[in-house]
Amino acid sequence: MVKKKDKSKLHEALYYKQLKDKKVQCQLCPHSCVIDNEAFGKCRVRKNVNGKLYLVAYGKPCSVSTDPIEKKPLFHFMPGQDALSIATVGCNFSCLHCQNWSISQAKVEEVPYMVLPPYAVVAGAVKEDIKIISYTYTEPTIFFEYMIDIAKLARKEKIKNTIVSNGFINPKPLNELCSYLDGANIDVKGNEDFYKNVCGSHLEPVLETIKTLHKAGIWLEVTNLIIPGYNDNEKDIIKIIKFISNLSKDIPLHFSAFYPAYKMQGTPSTPAETIKKARTLAMKHLNYVYTGNILDEEGNTTFCPKCKKAVIKRNAFFAVTENNLEDGKCRFCGEKIAGVFTLK
Repeated sequence: MVKKKDKSKLHEALYYKQLKDKKVQCQLCPHSCVIDNEAFGKCRVRKNVNGKLYLVAYGKPCSVSTDPIEKKPLFHFMPGQDALSIATVGCNFSCLHCQNWSISQAKVEEVPYMVLPPYAVVAGAVKEDIKIISYTYTEPTIFFEYMIDIAKLARKEKIKNTIVSNGFINPKPLNELCSYLDGANIDVKGNEDFYKNVCGSHLEPVLETIKTLHKAGIWLEVTNLIIPGYNDNEKDIIKIIKFISNLSKDIPLHFSAFYPAYKMQGTPSTPAETIKKARTLAMKHLNYVYTGNILDEEGNTTFCPKCKKAVIKRNAFFAVTENNLEDGKCRFCGEKIAGVFTLK
């Protein structure tokens, strides 16, 4: 990826408050960073310049690629479709186990990027006949203004917008995003201690985001990455399961296996048995539960909650190998399968 000369102007942030002595307080996420002049917030992409807050990563994605929507993972959102996936550097978390740390924990000038304004992103999707744009890889909240401007244009072209997010965002910007959002996968990483000690953050705002998305009618799936010795306690896993089931038994839950990364190279990989056991626990309360990062045909398959037959089969490369849905219903018994299965 070649870094192009950037002649664009600074893009002012939408959510912040001006303070004394040219300080500002960012109001995008619950960190509520108070930022001195010429300094950055925790996310590394929002900078105070003479008492105004700017998104310095606007229009500068470090990663643009096409992925199966199942890779997000979103298993009940237009199965088999490709998604144009986009990210800038930065994140409002500092997870010790981050797989994408080289971009999530970086500043704009530290990673090669493209100069790609919102209209060019959408034009690219239209040209390739891609029906979904996914804001992913890092944390889409931190490039909020860029995401919103792309999403608005995408909506006009009848392209759907999805996020893969840690869910750490304030209510006001989240409500604005909901106006243009079609699907979301939100991480629930563990209990409060896990968020504090491993992620440098807090759990409660994430749970509130999930509630808001569900109430707004955004298609929602949840992922829990299980790390041995950190968040593999059965009681905590059951708490996550029950939180989701209390909202809806139709919200898909994905349990993923951990592999050593970033500052947790010495932590062992998650045994496949742990992931499968978590799925077994969750199936008592939820209609759709999946396993990730392990070889598990059953855990990749969508089963009809009524007749128990396989309605969508997937392989280890996220490809749909069999689809037994007809108008969003099980072909065998006619049961409606929760999800978004058409462009309408």
